[in-house]
Amino acid sequence: MRYFILIILLFLALSSEAQLTTPGNIAMRYTIYPSMPEIKDPVFIYCNSAGSQKGTLRATSPAGSAPFDFSWYKWDDATKSFSIPVKSESGVSLSTVDNLEEGGYRVIISGGYDTSLVGWIFLDKPHSYAALLNRTCDYVALKGAAATDTFYYKNPANGSAVRLQNRVKFLWSSNPASVIPFPDLELNPQTFVPPLVDVTYKIQVTDSFGCFSESSFFYESIHVKADFSADPTKGEAPLEVSFTDKSIRGSVYKWDFGWGADSISDLQNPAPYIYNKPGEYSVKLIIESDLHCIDSMRFEKIVVEPSELDIPNVFTPNDDGMNDRFMVQKKSIRFLSVEVFSRSGKMVYNFSGEGESLRNWEGWDGKVNNTSAVATPGVYFYVIRALGWDDIEYDSKEQRGFVYLYR
Repeated sequence: MRYFILIILLFLALSSEAQLTTPGNIAMRYTIYPSMPEIKDPVFIYCNSAGSQKGTLRATSPAGSAPFDFSWYKWDDATKSFSIPVKSESGVSLSTVDNLEEGGYRVIISGGYDTSLVGWIFLDKPHSYAALLNRTCDYVALKGAAATDTFYYKNPANGSAVRLQNRVKFLWSSNPASVIPFPDLELNPQTFVPPLVDVTYKIQVTDSFGCFSESSFFYESIHVKADFSADPTKGEAPLEVSFTDKSIRGSVYKWDFGWGADSISDLQNPAPYIYNKPGEYSVKLIIESDLHCIDSMRFEKIVVEPSELDIPNVFTPNDDGMNDRFMVQKKSIRFLSVEVFSRSGKMVYNFSGEGESLRNWEGWDGKVNNTSAVATPGVYFYVIRALGWDDIEYDSKEQRGFVYLYR
């Protein structure tokens, strides 16, 4: 029971204390007077981004017999005391002073309850600055500034200044987003991955109290990027490849399709290039802008497949849509000759061609010498000769053999 009464008395004592508050502040700290460490006066911080912010203090009377008298005073550096009259009110239970400049304020409350309260007001406005420091074709260097206000409250005992701790942080960004190395560590960052589109660079400065300032500038990109696509990138010879330019700010173009002096073009969108020789090719594009910024891109790799023949040993020309023709499967073949003989040695089919005729060749359909006469089922002898685009000759016993015709 005794402890319960003590708790009640402590609560009543705390609730009866006078209070000093302020509306609209962003943060609150407490003073640290080296000579009076037991005294903790409130420090109210306002964000003053517009430069027109003023402060407000409100003193609330303690519990007891109201009304009270309130007398407000501002700190005077000349007298090192709260001696500048601000406002006096009598017969009220609370008092408010507004439109206050930075500084320290004391309110004396009297009339049945005598006390005084001290509070400090600071109007915080961090400083930020963003600009272009330098640029070349290869990099962009930014210039920034970040600072916070420095605030001092005064020790009422001797008027000495005590600095209020305040730290500054900053962060660079851009819209649209682009690479900025160490955006929160380097006040003057430099990027070697410059933006390829126009961006707005911004620096945001924030202090310990949560107040911030932003500065930005518009940056018009001058940078170039060589880029292209190739289609197809693999196939048999002759392989016709189309190249599509996707570069940014290219004005002068130089293409090297990887086949010596005869594979150079200065057109932005060159005609499709034909690779006749099987192998692997590397394609390079160099571009230059109107401001003489240069970039290049190399594409690895265009693959032209080596020559190849695959000769079937059976076919069924019965018009069922499956394996109806004696068709030599070929790849990167420049010239092809096919002769088919019956068991008696009579030629029943022949084809010889290259270029367009070879591309359109559909094989032997089982008719005798391209007539309406149908070859009888049985074994036929073939002789095949071919030349690959890689200069490989196909004219050996592997290209002589038998094919079975079934119906």
